[in-house]
Amino acid sequence: MNISQTFQTICYFILGTGILAGGLGVILFPSIVYSAFLLGGVLFGVAGIYILLNADFLAAVQILVYVGAINILILFAIMLIPSQPELARDPGKNSLAGLVCLGSLLGLGRMIQTTPWITPPFHPDPITVPLLGGHIFSDFLLPFEVISILLLVALVGAIVLARRDLESNSFDL
Repeated sequence: MNISQTFQTICYFILGTGILAGGLGVILFPSIVYSAFLLGGVLFGVAGIYILLNADFLAAVQILVYVGAINILILFAIMLIPSQPELARDPGKNSLAGLVCLGSLLGLGRMIQTTPWITPPFHPDPITVPLLGGHIFSDFLLPFEVISILLLVALVGAIVLARRDLESNSFDL
């Protein structure tokens, strides 16, 4: 994709602002359903940043895996878990959490000020999807297979737990 630098900068700031606003919404909205939808918007914004960086494959994977699978899984979990009554808020814990967040923010600001950000220009070779696939199935074959077996075990475990819940909830007539 070949777009002008000004347009790319404007899109970057729009996407960045949307990601920050959505992230704040995720933690500030009292409804967990709204937070899950805003998380999907944040993940779409990250995919937009990937598109601006000419990482189209990574943007597609971001949308398919994180928005299409993880966020939908979170929404299903929210719908299946019974709602709990609201817990009483402790103002002492809120002020302590605020102090911890303020200290972390000040430390992050100090780190940003003291870090030397000037780096030499880096022009990597373009990585194509076939090259990435070749690396996964040659150099990283063992970790790929271990992860696939782990996901298979997790899927079978989830099915066993779901069937156990169905059997315990069945009524004898």
